[in-house]
Amino acid sequence: MGKPNGFIQYTRIENDWIDPKIRLKNFEEMHVLLNDEDRRKQASRCMNCGVPMCQSAIKLAGMVTGCPLHNFIPEWNDALYKGQYDMAAWRLLKTSSFPEFTGRVCPALCEKACNCISMEKDYSNGKDIKDPVTIHDNELYIIEKAFESGYMKPQFPKVRSGKKIAVVGSGPAGLAVADLLNRRGHCVTVFEREGHVGGLLMYGIPNMKLDKKIIDRRVDLMKAEGVEFVVNVNVGVDKKADELLEEFDAVALCCGAKKARKLNVAGEDSMGIYPAVDFLTAVTKEVVKGAQPFSLGDMDPRDKHVIIVGGGDTGNDCTGTCVRLAAANVVALEMMPKPPVERAENNPWPQWPKVLKTDYGQMEVIATQGEDPRVYKTTIKEIYQKDGHVTGVKTVQVEFKNVDGQRKLCEIEGSEKELKADLILVAAGFLGAEEYTAKAFGTEMTQRGTVAADEGKYKTSVEKVFACGDMRRGQSLVVWAIAEGRECAREIDRFLMGYTNL
Repeated sequence: MGKPNGFIQYTRIENDWIDPKIRLKNFEEMHVLLNDEDRRKQASRCMNCGVPMCQSAIKLAGMVTGCPLHNFIPEWNDALYKGQYDMAAWRLLKTSSFPEFTGRVCPALCEKACNCISMEKDYSNGKDIKDPVTIHDNELYIIEKAFESGYMKPQFPKVRSGKKIAVVGSGPAGLAVADLLNRRGHCVTVFEREGHVGGLLMYGIPNMKLDKKIIDRRVDLMKAEGVEFVVNVNVGVDKKADELLEEFDAVALCCGAKKARKLNVAGEDSMGIYPAVDFLTAVTKEVVKGAQPFSLGDMDPRDKHVIIVGGGDTGNDCTGTCVRLAAANVVALEMMPKPPVERAENNPWPQWPKVLKTDYGQMEVIATQGEDPRVYKTTIKEIYQKDGHVTGVKTVQVEFKNVDGQRKLCEIEGSEKELKADLILVAAGFLGAEEYTAKAFGTEMTQRGTVAADEGKYKTSVEKVFACGDMRRGQSLVVWAIAEGRECAREIDRFLMGYTNL
């Protein structure tokens, strides 16, 4: 531990936001990184505590805090503080396949478990030391420093096994599977149905949150290391499952969970209603092409009244995207009640903090419209249309009640309102994986609409076919997809090398 009193001497300073009025003019990334000296000070706040909760994913009260990748956080924070940048990168990359992704889009489960949060005010100088270490920002700084310095070079396995693996899907889980199996010495081919590698990272996350050049940089590195990528091939449609099973020694299904949830209300068949990810995908394709103006057709939010259904990360991404594309007005409907600003007594550390979070999209609407776009405890009851196109909605407030011993979502009588709407984006979650790939391979499905695979083993009901990431666990975070991809790669390696009985 380089600085025993760093967490007392320095207060938490995060990467700063670019002003909304400036960043709204483009789709560039939104943060300004700290300089070297200030970043090292932030790293010095990591106190190398006896039990570092940050690096152990612990499930408490139904939610996880701590890093699913089990990163060696105190170790690389210490190296960063000492200016040992290569050492910091070496320790970080031992457990994290793509810190340049998680350092941008992860909600920092590690920070929610940081022991600094459990501290009281320092009795000697009155400083508030309860803010967690900037683990998320430190991680990003380390990996970007590694790319900048030339530390990130292609690494080649000393021996090739001759075993061939097909990875179906090039999202975070698929890339993690491919990365580890290639490093192990196997020959990996990744199949992607879209024209660009990246899956959710490429098309489900806006460019201002994760610049697509960052994905290309990592993919180019993986190509140099021997991973083969095949795009514009839809396995189960363009490429038969039987062909892959005959040609490859193992297959990893990493196709995500893109089956969107519907609203199930009258008028949902109107034009002008789209799944959120379809909208984000269309915009990203235009951004990557460098097209101006964008060719979004009926999805174009310019000068439209937009309603976004869903208050999660995807809904927020739609909010920020619509503001950039000059929507006339944005309203985001959230069924759940507004969270408290501070932790409730029944939500103590190190549980996940169930508190109000105002993300970049909401910040930008506040800056342009003058108010938070979120409307809580509200959902759509009916959709109005004219000539087949959406014109507005009837909303209703809802709340959870105990009905016949069960917790049910109930409408609040007399709470209906009408809102104008020219475009509705549904970000209400997903119902699981698209079935056609699983059906092509004959794998069993769960009641949740995911591919059935053994917990911890990732084996499906079909010999030599494995599944991981959102396709197995359901809609989740990028960091969980990477963690599952790494674990799945180890199980495939054990299978290929005959270690199945260990």
